[in-house]
Amino acid sequence: MNKSSNSLKKTKSGITAKPNRHIDSDIDLQVFNYWVDNLDSATRESFCSFAEETFSVIQVYLYAKFLGYDSSIVAVDLWLKDNFSKPDHLKVLLREIEEMQEDIRKLRMDIENYAVKRDVGVARIAAMQKELRSTISQVDSFVSSRDRKGLLMAGADRALREVASIFKDDPIEGPLQEASMSVWARMQFED
Repeated sequence: MNKSSNSLKKTKSGITAKPNRHIDSDIDLQVFNYWVDNLDSATRESFCSFAEETFSVIQVYLYAKFLGYDSSIVAVDLWLKDNFSKPDHLKVLLREIEEMQEDIRKLRMDIENYAVKRDVGVARIAAMQKELRSTISQVDSFVSSRDRKGLLMAGADRALREVASIFKDDPIEGPLQEASMSVWARMQFED
């Protein structure tokens, strides 16, 4: 009897309907969308054009923080992926590096199997390795320039926030806020 009552309680997991629950990322995305929608039109337009032009999630997050957003970078990342399709140049370069390494390996095998003359193959390998080193150098410069600009913007964000907190509730607060917006606008177009 006990066994049969236990077997009646069990159901297949695929048959029972699960309630539709919101995932934290969905909630984060909704909160960020709400935040963007509540910006005044000029600020929203400026922020959205910055987000569309910028490839760095960190830079968009810092700009959002500057505008008063106080939540996580995860929501910003989700919002960017949801609203703007951006090419991942780093992924493309890394895939090219893998393909070049595979081509060099195949060429070495062809030389060992006498499918390619040794002197011609060695010259081609040297040229391919030079191209590979050049691509690796490109990846390094891409990553370092992106990191450098993100760090500069983080420093500027911190400095502008500190100055704003010093002059909070002061008559200079309004002009200081406008000057800060001008600095952000200038920084977003600098390389």
